[in-house]
Amino acid sequence: MKIAIVNDMPLAVEALRRAIALEPAHEVVWVASNGAEAVQHCAERLPDLILMDLIMPVMDGVEATRRIMADTPCAIVIVTVDRKQNVHRVFEAMGHGALDVVDTPALGAGDAREAAAPLLRKILNISWLIGQQRPPAPRHVAAPLREVSQRRGLVAIGSSAGGPAALEVLLKGLPPAFPAAIVLVQHVDQVFAAGMAEWLSSAAGLHVRLAREGEPPQPGEVLLAGTNHHLRLLQNGQLAYTAEPVNEIYRPSIDVFFESVARYWSGDAVGVLLTGMGRDGAQGLKMMRQQGFLTIAQDQASSAVYGMPKAAAAIDAAVEIRPLERIAGRLMEVFAK
Repeated sequence: MKIAIVNDMPLAVEALRRAIALEPAHEVVWVASNGAEAVQHCAERLPDLILMDLIMPVMDGVEATRRIMADTPCAIVIVTVDRKQNVHRVFEAMGHGALDVVDTPALGAGDAREAAAPLLRKILNISWLIGQQRPPAPRHVAAPLREVSQRRGLVAIGSSAGGPAALEVLLKGLPPAFPAAIVLVQHVDQVFAAGMAEWLSSAAGLHVRLAREGEPPQPGEVLLAGTNHHLRLLQNGQLAYTAEPVNEIYRPSIDVFFESVARYWSGDAVGVLLTGMGRDGAQGLKMMRQQGFLTIAQDQASSAVYGMPKAAAAIDAAVEIRPLERIAGRLMEVFAK
């Protein structure tokens, strides 16, 4: 991977350099001390991946992400030393197309490879997503069997790059007393999941909280997958976290959740696949459609990254393809009966 670093702190740059050097296949191609420099460098030499800081002089990481994704799009991972202070900026940058977020690795603290492991795992995931390495072999999924009777409504929503901003728009279009349960699966590390739930609650005006092990989706609640394990619906109608399948490169996986809904939910349900890089969610959305559920994919014009919805459209997984701003209204039509 050809990797660029955008950071104005020499210690952070050195920590990132040392972490990247642990994998000989990776190369740091340039370093920028602010967002304006990064935008210029991207126009001259586009890397495979940018490790983007948030707080910098001249132009911060949020604005730099917006401009790069608009003019010279490439994979961007936000790297922050203080996630609590920067939680709003993190999700604003992800709304502009940043793929993920990770803590800055500690410099000189214990085992260097252990400290660098979270960052190196993110880089490996990105290499799979952009096709530089072969991902694990696809898993075989049993044909869905809807075995549980539920009369409540459920909206299952999956999103990735650009997802936080898209989720804000969608949730803002729904009333506080929306009559169906809503479960969100967004590609975000568990250390940032609670912050995302708080940010969405503040930005969208609906109360969003992390899904808890063993609880059923309830009307009027908005639940967010909250760990690096996969969220799934069980046969008894409860939610559970599971490490399986371990070879799934997306954690939490949208496909895993959609497939479990197709298998076990027999009330009314709608599957919604929003902006994101890669193909996660497309196959699960198709399984939901095959079970007679309404399935919706975000259209290209309103997607920050037209990857996952495009994959769904390509396999005819979506009953409807809609602009983001028209999805909430469609959900109201379905569940206001």
